[in-house]
Amino acid sequence: MAPNRVLDDFARLMTDAAEVAQGVRREAETAVKSQLDRLLATMDVVSREEFEAVKQMAAMAREENEKLSQRVTALEAVITGMGKGSAG
Repeated sequence: MAPNRVLDDFARLMTDAAEVAQGVRREAETAVKSQLDRLLATMDVVSREEFEAVKQMAAMAREENEKLSQRVTALEAVITGMGKGSAG
């Protein structure tokens, strides 16, 4: 029975070691994340949500600019047509 007990103790030791390793990994991840959060807070960066909001606003502004450009072109054509029509 002694060999079984040695194997049981060894298995328990390995299980405990694995749990400790997982705990250390979690602690390291938490520390790294905390440091990154602090670093990003000191830098002048935007969040993904802010970036996406500005990107959407820029797309809408481009669309509006294109519509206004088309209107200006159409109005210029009308004005040019008026000038030619009154000259003749």
